[in-house]
Amino acid sequence: MKIFAINPGSTSTKIALFNNDRCIFIKNVKHEASELAKYKNLSEQLPYRKQTIINILEEENISLDGCDAFVGRGGGLLSMEGGVYAVNDIMLNHAANCANGVLHPANLGSLLANEFCEQYGGQAFVVNPPDVDEFEEVARVTGIKEINRTSHIHALNQKETAQRHAEAIGKKYTDCNFIVCHIGGGVSVAAHRMGRMIDGNDIVGGEGPMAPTRAGAVPADQLIRLCFSGKYSQKEMLEKCTKTGGFVDHLGTSDAIEVIEMASKGDSYAKLIWDAMIYQIIKQIGSMAAVLHGKVDGILLGGGMAHNKGLVQTITEACSFIAPVTAYPGEFEMEAMAAGAERALKGTEEIKTYTGKPVWTGYKKEC
Repeated sequence: MKIFAINPGSTSTKIALFNNDRCIFIKNVKHEASELAKYKNLSEQLPYRKQTIINILEEENISLDGCDAFVGRGGGLLSMEGGVYAVNDIMLNHAANCANGVLHPANLGSLLANEFCEQYGGQAFVVNPPDVDEFEEVARVTGIKEINRTSHIHALNQKETAQRHAEAIGKKYTDCNFIVCHIGGGVSVAAHRMGRMIDGNDIVGGEGPMAPTRAGAVPADQLIRLCFSGKYSQKEMLEKCTKTGGFVDHLGTSDAIEVIEMASKGDSYAKLIWDAMIYQIIKQIGSMAAVLHGKVDGILLGGGMAHNKGLVQTITEACSFIAPVTAYPGEFEMEAMAAGAERALKGTEEIKTYTGKPVWTGYKKEC
């Protein structure tokens, strides 16, 4: 089967062509910032991004004729359960108008997939988009009535990592319990029970371990006092939690390799911050093990920082009493999108319908 995957980013669009599960072409198509600045909103970028992709394909002598599926990243949507979704009019409308309120180039994924599908035929899909939410209701409750927990996890890479490990141990993902850690620019740790991510840290909402650019969980009282200290604006505080926290706030860099080098050269503070991040990941793994009642088939480490052997070893030493620890370094986003589309085309996974209705709208009964 011929599958074309599209993953739009801030200044580039990653594309890949697959024959079944074999990648035969991959390219990170660059977009000039000055060119993108000409457009008032994301949707207006669509024709430009599509034409840029077509130009690269023509230069590389790559044809999309006969493609069975086009699969896009799928941002801008309301919450849904995980799976493979056919692109429909509701999805296109929500993506174009940023229904979830998160303005990100990933919103163009389904729109681009649909554009290519209309031109070349085949089917258009999104696979485990960013707004996958499979939390159990009890996991949503906080001690403040107006605040509920929601799921913002690296769903695409987490589920692909879990799918791969389940296959490696001769089981189905839907028959396993895993704790999956994505350790990259953001850090998410989630409990996967029988194919569903029932709990995990909200990487957008400021939960869980610190990350290169994110603060993670911090003491609420100190955070509130800092917010009202007059030292920072609301925008600056939000950025401190999601863009300029973590390594950036402590060490002035978001580059994990640079932090490791600083620590190896005797910078004791850099070593402390690196060790603290790993320590916080270990604590989050422990909490997810409790969520799964200790019935864990494996602890899986993915993302770019899983290439670091010291990080993997430290987590393994701390957590192997819970379950075997296995590293799957790097990200599998393009492969994950193609694999989902392939399962849908083969009929081994149900194709779901995006209804535009969030999976959770409130507790079943008011107290």
